[in-house]
Amino acid sequence: MREVFKEYDFDWRLGSLARKALGLSNATQKEYQYSLNYAPSYRDALDEIIRTGEPGVLMVTFIRDYIEEIVNAHAHGKKVALVTFNFSPAILHAFDIVPFCLEAMTTFYTAVWKQGISDCLDFGCEKGFTETSCTGQRLALGPILAGLGVKPDMILYSTAGVCDSNAVSYAFASSYLGIPQCNINYPPTLTDERAAEYHRADFRNMVAFLEEQTGRKMDMDRLREVADEIVIQDKMFNELQDLQQIIPCPMPPLYAMMNFAFRMIYLGSKQYTTLLESMLRIAKANAAKGIAGVGEEKVRAFFFYIDHFCPNIKWIIWNRKQGISNVAAFLNDFWPKGNPFLKHPEEGYEMDLSSYDKIIDSLALQTSRFPMVKNIRGPYDAPMMWLDDTLSMARIVKPDVLFYIGTMGCRNTWSNVKLMVRDLEKAGYPTFVSYGDSFDNRVDPVDNLIGKCSEFLKIRGVLQ
Repeated sequence: MREVFKEYDFDWRLGSLARKALGLSNATQKEYQYSLNYAPSYRDALDEIIRTGEPGVLMVTFIRDYIEEIVNAHAHGKKVALVTFNFSPAILHAFDIVPFCLEAMTTFYTAVWKQGISDCLDFGCEKGFTETSCTGQRLALGPILAGLGVKPDMILYSTAGVCDSNAVSYAFASSYLGIPQCNINYPPTLTDERAAEYHRADFRNMVAFLEEQTGRKMDMDRLREVADEIVIQDKMFNELQDLQQIIPCPMPPLYAMMNFAFRMIYLGSKQYTTLLESMLRIAKANAAKGIAGVGEEKVRAFFFYIDHFCPNIKWIIWNRKQGISNVAAFLNDFWPKGNPFLKHPEEGYEMDLSSYDKIIDSLALQTSRFPMVKNIRGPYDAPMMWLDDTLSMARIVKPDVLFYIGTMGCRNTWSNVKLMVRDLEKAGYPTFVSYGDSFDNRVDPVDNLIGKCSEFLKIRGVLQ
């Protein structure tokens, strides 16, 4: 890693950027435009976020709060847990443990920085970690391995059946940093009783691990507060996904990023509830007026894996300017009961608040329905898996095109994506595959992606 990027801790720098950006939310238009000139490396991303109004301001506010909580955790006597995006942070809030989600942090870094991103990605490789791993973890992990951020006290993640590259990243971090780890394993099935019992037992082992690491028992009152908040959040989450079905879609494309990122770091906390309330209020107002979140909807796109975030969320901005609505994305699939995309009652989870044991069971089931855990952990064409979920959701949201965008290290999807494209095209959906990387712009620069996608949309008659 170049010396120039070792001057400041990366997490502190990101929090500092968020603090400065919040000052612009109350600026006059003249002050705002003038100030953007002093943020050349992230002005487009900042402008896109702030222009969404209250949800954008809340997003920056909560990023600031999240980073400050991580940076100041040890000074306040709190533990920090390194966690993955396919692990629910709700249980950590009940222990007052601060979750440090690598993928969420990677997304934030990618969205606002150009300088230093490649150095972060490559640092792990310099220390012996494979360069074919997923960049979703490797980018935010680089500064931690380099000592340019808060050192976590423990690591929690879902194991290789869900995402092998992901799991190896966290195992490497545990070994390199010398900190304890705990992983949750998932068998091939989720809905039969034997699998459910396995999850419950595995989840309780993790609770015991957290009690050992913190030196205290779980706060039962805090656990119930978290569970109560999840009930409220799941209801609003389902409402947002109901609204995505409307033509035109009333949600701006950036809402997808806001939703999944904050569900992965603030699930069960008041911050996520506040953000959902804001997004829901604006989306409902747009729907009542027949207004699209992109201004004029020309294309309805279903992202049947993830989105593209680098640099400066240029891809997301291009989508909005082209009138491309994000009507569904697998990063936004969490499968609570009452969700419009559920095909079978046993697919979803529901918070049972009747006892401590039932709450723990509910949280275990919730974690097992996180993105990738449910639908990208085995045969792509098995029931309730990647193809089945994609086709059933597509019939509901009625997309004009399906997009596959991911990272070069995701073996679970690259091993199946050609088969997916074949089957989706047979079902009548034009399907575009990106051979770039959502977090590493060196693989195939985003301008190339935009050019290829634009050509695809025109050749297939999706966008005139």
